[in-house]
Amino acid sequence: MAWWQAIILGVIEGITEFLPISSTGHLTIAEKLMGMKIDDPSVVAFTAVIQIGAILAAVIYFWSDIWRILQVWWCGLWWKRARRKFDYKYGWAIIIGSIPIAVVGLLFKHEVETVLRSLWFVAIGLVGWSVVMWLADNRAVKNKRNEAETSWKDTLIIGVGQCLSLIPGISRSGATISVGLFRGFDRVSVTKLSFFLGIPALMAAGLLEVVTKYKHISGGVGWTSTIIATVVSFGVGYVAVSWLLKFIQSNNFRPFIIYRFTMGLFLLILLGVGFISHV
Repeated sequence: MAWWQAIILGVIEGITEFLPISSTGHLTIAEKLMGMKIDDPSVVAFTAVIQIGAILAAVIYFWSDIWRILQVWWCGLWWKRARRKFDYKYGWAIIIGSIPIAVVGLLFKHEVETVLRSLWFVAIGLVGWSVVMWLADNRAVKNKRNEAETSWKDTLIIGVGQCLSLIPGISRSGATISVGLFRGFDRVSVTKLSFFLGIPALMAAGLLEVVTKYKHISGGVGWTSTIIATVVSFGVGYVAVSWLLKFIQSNNFRPFIIYRFTMGLFLLILLGVGFISHV
């Protein structure tokens, strides 16, 4: 992989990781347009590893919140008084909500890295989940639940929804945000919760690829390109996190829904007429 390709893919990852438009879907499309074999083990690993950069950006952006939650949660393990605080319960809620995708991701790892790499899944995921997001976003007008009302049952259900993001095109943030909106949370609270649930899931997935696919990357896209893309995704991702939280305070998710639906429909047409192949 050339350095300029790594930069472009890093920018795409940084922008799309937290927006509800599917980062994996966009990376898969971009990799295909660059002439890469999208189901090649090194390309699959590259796509997962560079997510670490964007996730680190979210960790730094929310560090004060993360550190506060970790402190209270840790204290709550040893002192009963600390268990009365919301952050202790919130910490457990995030842990519980992260379990489903860890289990499903490991059980279906092979299918995710092979069968689901088809652009047909990306296109159908983009279009199909746009309908779900539209229904959820319309419901959000009446939503009043905030972060302080989060329970482990909420995060478990949202965590199950997060498993759907293993299908390229659906979007991890799109899945968690949609399910959270159906649970009655307001847009800002569910967006922030989506970040917290994404941090452990994506960090673990990226590190697993580093450990298990090290040789594939070395003999394929190369570690230099992978590191470049990861660093770029970190910088761009930090800006994207900040922008999204400010945007959603006074806007709905409709622009993202229209964008992803249009892109998915266009991709379906290109695949249908044979302009591009699905793998």
